[in-house]
Amino acid sequence: MKIKKILVSQPKPSTSKSPYFELAEKNNVKIDFRPFIQVKGIDTKDFRKQKIDILDHSAVIFTSRTAIDHFFRICEETRVSVPDDMKYFCISEATAFYLQKYIVYRKRKIFYSTGKFPDLVEIIKKHKQETFLVPLSNIHKQEIPDLLDKAKIKYTKAILYRTVSSDLSDIKEINYDMLVFFSPSGIKSLFQNFPDFKQDNIVIASFGPATAKAVTEAGLRLDLKAPLPKAPSMTAALEMYIKEHNKK
Repeated sequence: MKIKKILVSQPKPSTSKSPYFELAEKNNVKIDFRPFIQVKGIDTKDFRKQKIDILDHSAVIFTSRTAIDHFFRICEETRVSVPDDMKYFCISEATAFYLQKYIVYRKRKIFYSTGKFPDLVEIIKKHKQETFLVPLSNIHKQEIPDLLDKAKIKYTKAILYRTVSSDLSDIKEINYDMLVFFSPSGIKSLFQNFPDFKQDNIVIASFGPATAKAVTEAGLRLDLKAPLPKAPSMTAALEMYIKEHNKK
């Protein structure tokens, strides 16, 4: 059976130049987008239960734009005025620039990395005198605390938002040839929304080792595991698979 309809478990790209649209056009397939998970901020009551004083910290580590949004939201809701000398360590240049939404960028001490957390830790190591706050989701990469511990960094994890399953009740059945997942939470959401889901001939693609593991642990058949040596992105891996599969 050829791949004709694909469901990508992420929001629809905001730009018309997305490689997904090019993929669909070149290979004559229909791609729908639907986020299987969503982020919800914790309320101030739950934050206070963590007994964290933001002003006890001299620096903040940001691994995403979402973390930035919820850090400043919590500060506002708890009436914490972030001092001008607070230092910010960001996973990437794009994440660092996003800080402009909340602070006067050029007047602050901001550091950023390549998009990889191990590289950011190398920068953080040069500032060991700081006490770091790390805003995170309840579901986060274990490498974050592991690498900070290994580097003997003084830090506090602050859970400021949660990753929860989306409500997909308007989808009566999974009428697709392929499902594409990017996180273990997406697999969890699949079974929460469709407890009787049967894979049968549906192709399942996953991105990253944690997602691949979640697919197999859920008893599903993993047909495409990205990234691949010749296909570092999900769209490149999908194109390779579709071309090969639809030849048959």
